[in-house]
Amino acid sequence: MKRVLLIGAVIAGLLSGASTAQETGETAHVPLENPAELSQAQANAIYDELKARLDALYAPANLDLIRDYQSWKRYNSAPYISATHGQRYVNNFVNDIGKDYGKLKSGEVYPAGTVIAKDSITVTDDGKQFPGAMFVMEKLAAGTSPATADWRCVMVIPDGSIFGDTVGSEPELVEYCHVCHEAVADNDYVFYIPEDYRVD
Repeated sequence: MKRVLLIGAVIAGLLSGASTAQETGETAHVPLENPAELSQAQANAIYDELKARLDALYAPANLDLIRDYQSWKRYNSAPYISATHGQRYVNNFVNDIGKDYGKLKSGEVYPAGTVIAKDSITVTDDGKQFPGAMFVMEKLAAGTSPATADWRCVMVIPDGSIFGDTVGSEPELVEYCHVCHEAVADNDYVFYIPEDYRVD
């Protein structure tokens, strides 16, 4: 069960002084039980307050894939709750190579070099607000990673440490990402944004 990540425990550990995923008990999976119900305007306002901090927290990972990710197109009108990311509010940023994000026809694939960066924030119904993890998908050259349909998955904890990387260190910790995305294999393993939050 070690590969299953408890994002909430990681963040709780960070707030209590723990600095790495290993120190915060990543073996359990407990989604946030009390996410706030926010309007799009409220979610955007909170994200605007936290986004500079998020960028700074991810920076120590020295992951070129996500450098300047906040300058990429954001395909959602506001952060939205993602059940598959522990009931956190997330955004979907995609680089220019992935400009056809959400427009693929069945059986088509994204071009190599496409990067989808999903940052996250925790907002609880009692008003607590915390930075969350960054989830990254990179489309690799054809044949590079057949087991993951040539997608690389990386997770960055909001202390700048890389929790897992499917083509790097501790790939087993993010193996569940591809397992989850198998549900949308016909869409090149990429989920899209809830309809109410989509932008052209």
